[in-house]
Parts: sequence; C-alpha cells; structure tokens
Amino acid sequence: MRLSTVLALLVLIGAAAAGYVFWQERQSEAALKGFAVANGRIEVERVAVATKYAGRVAEILVDEGDLVKKGDVVARMDTAELQAELAEAEAGQRQAEQGIDQAQAEIGIRKADLALAEIELTRASTLQKKDAGTAAEVDRRRAQRDVAVAALKGAEAGVEDARAATLAAAARVARLATVIADMDLKAPTDGRVEYRLVKAGEVLAAGGQVATLLDLADVHMVVFFPTSVAGRVGIGSEARIVLDAAPEFVVPAKVSFVAAEAQFTPKFVETKTERDKLTYRIKVAIDHALLVKYRDYVKAGLTGNAYLKVEADAAWPDFLTVKLPPPSNGIATDGGGAP
Repeated sequence: MRLSTVLALLVLIGAAAAGYVFWQERQSEAALKGFAVANGRIEVERVAVATKYAGRVAEILVDEGDLVKKGDVVARMDTAELQAELAEAEAGQRQAEQGIDQAQAEIGIRKADLALAEIELTRASTLQKKDAGTAAEVDRRRAQRDVAVAALKGAEAGVEDARAATLAAAARVARLATVIADMDLKAPTDGRVEYRLVKAGEVLAAGGQVATLLDLADVHMVVFFPTSVAGRVGIGSEARIVLDAAPEFVVPAKVSFVAAEAQFTPKFVETKTERDKLTYRIKVAIDHALLVKYRDYVKAGLTGNAYLKVEADAAWPDFLTVKLPPPSNGIATDGGGAP
C-alpha cells in the first residue's frame, strides 16, 4: 500500500475518532441539560473528645477505626485524688446534718429556760402585789426572761446556720460527683475513632484531647460552582455523587449548604467577565439513613463528581440513576482518605 494511501486512512480514522468524541461530548451536554457538575472531595466532620479538667489519663478504651455510639466511654481520667476529696466532703455533709440536730436540741433547751423564766417572773410579780416581794426581784426576773428570749432566738438562728452549712456541704459533694463523672470521657456523637492522641499515664491540661472521631452523620462533598449555577441552587436541591474510586455507583444526595459570599475574586466587580469568575462553596450531603447503612465504607478524602439539578423539571439521565452496592460489598477502596 502506498504511503499516501496509509496517510489518508490515518487522517480519516483520526477524523472519525475526533468526530465520535465530539458527538459523545454533545450527547453528554444534552443529557446534562438542566444539571451542573463539578469535582470535589468527600469530607467528614471531625469531633474531638477532650477532658474538661486537668489530670492523668488512666486508660484508653478504644482503638483507631472502632465504631462508637454517642455516650460510649472513650477514655477515663485518674480520679483517686477526687475520690478522696469526695469522701471528705461526704463526711463534712454528715457532720453538718448532725449540727442541725444539735441546734434543734439547743432550741428545746432554750424554750425550757424561757418557760421557767416566765414562771419565775409571774411569781415575783404576784408576790410584789401582795407586798411579799420587792420590785428589784421583779426586775431581776424580767431580765432573766429577756435573756432567755434572746437565747432562744440565737438557737433558732443556729438551726438556720446549720441548715445552710448542710446545703453547702451537699453542693460540694454534688460538684465533686459531677467532676468525677466528667472524668469518664464519652463520645459526643456516633462515629468512628480516627486518631488516638494520647496513651495511658500521660498528664493533660484542661481541654486536652484524647481522641478524634469522624461524625458519620455528617458526610458531604464540597464543590465550587460559578454564580450562574449557585444562584439557581437552594438548600435541599437534589444531587448525585459519583466517586472516582467507584464510578459504577451513583449516590443520592442533597444540597445542605450554599455559601453566602463568593470566593477567589474581589467581592465587588464591575465587568461580566469578572462576575463569571465568582465561585460559591456548596456542600452536597448524603442522607443520614444511607450513611448508617454504609458506615463501614465511609472514607474522608475520596474524590469524585457532584451533579446538581438546577432546573426543577429536569429528569435525571439514565447514567445518573441511583445505583448502590450491597451493604456487604461497599465502596471500600483506597481513596487516600482517613479510615
């Protein structure tokens, strides 16, 4: 075959291939009419498990990769010193309670003294009227009665003081019990342990982190769209996610966040060319029930495409029909993300 003929065939084949690619692109554009697409990365919200109080780590109860539920104990801090303080506070509370009993007994004594003083005053007054007693005796008995009244009031005030001391002691006991309970560091949400940050025996300051969790209830893909798309997308708009690691599956999602301000260009621009460069950060979230079903396969960092419906009457093309793997054969592939 002559060289010219070969070259002509190659040109024809190249033209046919280019035409096919162009036709495919036109078909794809037609199928995506009413939709917008952008690439992004799966992000999972991270939650820190931290100690509220300074102290020594007694034990870590989880390993990296473990699934935990909200309220599960992740780690425990040493509470030996706090337990001793609590025992002391409880003893103080019992002593304060006994103080109430003693103060009430004192009231009984003071009431008896007052009654006796009243009787003696009455007797002295009667004798004086019969000229069998003196005014000085009456005055002395009246003074004794007044002293007894004051002593009774003091005893009653002593009961209130004892009750206040008891309340203060009970509050200290309750506070220490709360602090001890807070030394059990619990998971604030369902999730997977991402990192163990300390080992048993280490001393932490208040606020020191012992582990981080991936919140499997908040998994989304972050994408950026220009003004022309962001302006037509609202919270709750339908979306689809296709991961590069598993392109055969289509994951249903919804728009959960649209940034209030554009990024990458000045906030105020004058020309249409500059306005077209504005992009908005958008989160496309996966439904919580779906995440629970496939939680063993959720990975941060997986890349892929997010497709957003920007026209309400647009119908999803066939290649974006929802398609999910069986739960036991999920999309657990190496996407370079955290486990």
